[in-house]
Amino acid sequence: MAVTGLILFGYLIVHMLGNLQFFLGPEVMNRYAEMLHGNPPLLWGVRVLLLVSVILHAGASIQLWKLKQIARPVAYVKPGRVQATFASRTMMLSGPIIGAFVVYHLLHMTTGDAHPQFVPLRPFENLLTAFRNPIVSAVYVASMIFVGFHLSHGAWSMFQSVGFNHPRYTPFLKKSAAIVAWILIAGFISIPIAVITGVVG
Repeated sequence: MAVTGLILFGYLIVHMLGNLQFFLGPEVMNRYAEMLHGNPPLLWGVRVLLLVSVILHAGASIQLWKLKQIARPVAYVKPGRVQATFASRTMMLSGPIIGAFVVYHLLHMTTGDAHPQFVPLRPFENLLTAFRNPIVSAVYVASMIFVGFHLSHGAWSMFQSVGFNHPRYTPFLKKSAAIVAWILIAGFISIPIAVITGVVG
């Protein structure tokens, strides 16, 4: 799970940086899209890697949840939530929500099936026309907030999985994971917010 989580986390960083080219204007962002689509082996290689990672990550998450249920089939009389965070308690909820959002996002911004004004290889215009709809913007912002909670706990869990769990470093690593996750999410939601508020377009 740590490996697939790292792959997906790394992809989100690259994807966010690519999306931020929206603020550089249509020429820059559309040229970036044309460059990516001009290299089909790379594009489809990344897509296959992501698909496999998502499937393995989801499968590992379900398996981990089942093992926890077997290990503790009866809930504690006083649930130990003192150290648990909202993000950790909602991982199994945020996962399916994020999965549904990813499907919508692909239909919306990749294939155009859910975007009436979709134009191939014109991501700037597609983002602009999509986020002028306040409902679409709200869906994206809300979904990315769920992603933020999922990442903030998931990033810390990656450190734990590889043995970084020490009283001296744990608080720093937890805070660092949360900060990086929310900076990433801020980058994503800055686009719909910029459009809906009229800063861009």
